[in-house]
Amino acid sequence: MTRMLESVITTDELPESTEVVIIGGGIVGVSAALALAERNIPVVLLEKGHIGCEQSSRNLGWIRKTSRHAEDVPLAQAADRIWATMPERVGRDVGYRQNGIMFLAPNEAALAVHANWLKSVESLSLGSRLLSQAEIDRKIPGGKGKWAGAVYTASDGYAEAAQAAPAIANAAMRKGAVLVQGCAVRMLATSAGKVSGVITEKGEIRCKQVLLAGGAWSRRFLGNHGVELPTLPLICTVLRTTPMQGPTDIAAGGPDFSFRKHQDGGFIITQRGGLDCPIVPDHLRIGMKYLDQLGPNRKMLRIQLGKPFLQDLKLARRWKATDITPFEQMRVRDPAANNGLNQEALTNLRNAWPMFEQAQIAEAWAGWIDITPDSIPVIDHVRSIPGLTIATGFSGHGFGTGPAAGQLAADLVCGGPTIVDPAPYRFDRF
Repeated sequence: MTRMLESVITTDELPESTEVVIIGGGIVGVSAALALAERNIPVVLLEKGHIGCEQSSRNLGWIRKTSRHAEDVPLAQAADRIWATMPERVGRDVGYRQNGIMFLAPNEAALAVHANWLKSVESLSLGSRLLSQAEIDRKIPGGKGKWAGAVYTASDGYAEAAQAAPAIANAAMRKGAVLVQGCAVRMLATSAGKVSGVITEKGEIRCKQVLLAGGAWSRRFLGNHGVELPTLPLICTVLRTTPMQGPTDIAAGGPDFSFRKHQDGGFIITQRGGLDCPIVPDHLRIGMKYLDQLGPNRKMLRIQLGKPFLQDLKLARRWKATDITPFEQMRVRDPAANNGLNQEALTNLRNAWPMFEQAQIAEAWAGWIDITPDSIPVIDHVRSIPGLTIATGFSGHGFGTGPAAGQLAADLVCGGPTIVDPAPYRFDRF
């Protein structure tokens, strides 16, 4: 994981009861905790490892509407409004900058994809537009790449992933939320067919509602309760450079690289055209659901056979409340960075913008992403278990919408009006 992740001091004591228990201390979970605490609703958040320790601090920090599914854009717009007020809300800056995001098209076919996306969101007033080569050169000078064009949204931006979840968690605690780290939830407790609490490795907490925001662990947790959530893993490798002179504050993505300015003066870079795909037993169980995604994305997947399959196979699929669970056996999923992908990213980026020849790697890390069959998350009640709500499956782009997704989940738990229409995120679409 990144060395920059800020630590959070939480209590070790479990309350006997509360109104809502949140499972998972990523950006969605802590955002939901803050939203509930601001409404004076007693809430306890339980994290098996530590706050923000998995994908919430390992992502690129992008906050974008560009290239999202049209039905997912309203949540991203709501997130923009929340990010803009985040310093006031949490009492500190988390690096949010609305510096714009640009996706570069290497050929006319790629540019047509961007043009079609623009048509799909033209009613949403995003201010997104196509750029010519000359406009690209003016916005990101010093390049040698030959582009068919680009799509650009000036109101997109980024924040510092290693700071955001910890800052939101601290704000939630100041508002009255109880957070406990190093405490795995083993399973739900139910009474008369409804949620009545959670059973943790440290004991039971009674509650009326549970929100599962467990990221890549959610499928396994739900499976123990007989609930099928289709998600499969991918691994994204990221690097951060030492401070350097760069071409722009705009975040940019090409076909085989992306970069954005980090607040320390370096850049966050990834091989946008390469993701590690660890084959696990779930590929045999639900892989057929992903055939529509596999076709256009096959070239970017770097298949990993052997070790990931065996490691996953050793983790239990079913357990009792008295058993040591997979969440205790592996508190933090910490995949090794793929140095080959990072070198590809740097080579490709240097070919496009030679000033990155000076780039030196300060650190590298990787994160485990949970992908749904349509790359849209699930934020919904679980009808078969009254009292259980889930917010998971963000498919690698949940950081940007995380604060709004957490609020939407909190809205659903409360049963009142929601920040956006939750219909695109319904569980039963699968």
